Amino acid sequence: MPASPIRKLVPYAEEAKKKGRKVYHLNIGQPDIPTPEVALDAVKNTDIRVVEYTHSAGNESYRKKLAQYYQGVGIDIDHTQMLITTGGSEAVLFAFNTCLNPGDEVIVPEPFYANYNGFATLAGVKVKPVTSSIDHDFALPSIDQFEQMITGKTRGIVICNPNNPTGYLYSDEEMQKLKTLVQRHDLFLFSDEVYREFVYDGRSHTSAMHLEGIENNVVLMDSVSKRYSMCGVRIGALISRNQDIINNAMKFAQARLCPPALGQIASEAALDTPQDYFDEVYNEYIERRNYMVDALNSMEGVYSPMPKGAFYTVVKLPVDDAEKFAQWMLSDFEYENQTVMIAPAAGFYSTPGLGTNEARIAYVLKIDDLKKAMKTLEEALKAYPGRTVEQEASEAGKK
Repeated sequence: MPASPIRKLVPYAEEAKKKGRKVYHLNIGQPDIPTPEVALDAVKNTDIRVVEYTHSAGNESYRKKLAQYYQGVGIDIDHTQMLITTGGSEAVLFAFNTCLNPGDEVIVPEPFYANYNGFATLAGVKVKPVTSSIDHDFALPSIDQFEQMITGKTRGIVICNPNNPTGYLYSDEEMQKLKTLVQRHDLFLFSDEVYREFVYDGRSHTSAMHLEGIENNVVLMDSVSKRYSMCGVRIGALISRNQDIINNAMKFAQARLCPPALGQIASEAALDTPQDYFDEVYNEYIERRNYMVDALNSMEGVYSPMPKGAFYTVVKLPVDDAEKFAQWMLSDFEYENQTVMIAPAAGFYSTPGLGTNEARIAYVLKIDDLKKAMKTLEEALKAYPGRTVEQEASEAGKK
């Protein structure tokens, strides 16, 4: 079982805090945005006396209300075509175990959400990476590259859109190309869309469930964690128009009994979150993104693409090894008694040797904290003994 590259440096961060240092956590997608009051109030004001098991598929009232949400974003489903899961993570695990057998292969554009590796390991599935490059701002690899990866064991393609860790948003044109590939080889298309609301600069999100002609091939994984800034309630959803998938995933849902009861209460209430909440969050993330990306690209030897969605970017750093650098910042470095925690990007690649000088950085902190974090990171890069000179490559990327 692979270790999480997002959390493996936690012991070093804990030690830094014991030394009295302020640690700016840019390593994990934990927003500091307040959870909607309507969700918090629903839990605070519940009058239940016994926290009982719920239906294994999730509360019907929640599923019906959630179906209305999806209909509002152009995804025509009903409450019988979904299962409520213990976070988006369980949705991915259920999807893999339901649709794939041990020894099957899935193609995943890398870098990708590192826990896909863990879920694939649990399901006995082999991940076949197709590499996207920071030199092309992590655009979808060509369909020819996907075709070259397909074998007799290939059963599916996994995408995250908008993407974690890169912040890339797959265009409608790219999604249509994937549809053609899925049709040609009769593959599953597993689509992780937990960052659907975080799409910037007037762009629009094309869901895999918007694609016509592959309705029985698409499996959507979703979560309330980022949408409503309530990662700890652990509520997600597995959605498909293919009833065989839902029926068989139900066996896994019954085996774990039910999703969290209080989390479902919060999540159902969150569907009544007013639009002005999302408007404020959107504007906040735009401000954070623009500030942080500009700050990164002003540092010597650093290159960050401009993310089109989510709240992450993968950056190229002028260091010999991003994991060593990340650990060094926590164990050996401080600037004005503060330091920064980042996620080394190598853990988001499946191909050995890739991403060694890249890191994922999340703009999940308020601007004042981001400013301090970026200054600290800049000073750390200047002081790091394993700094490398990659100015030409960096400048080429910025052009």
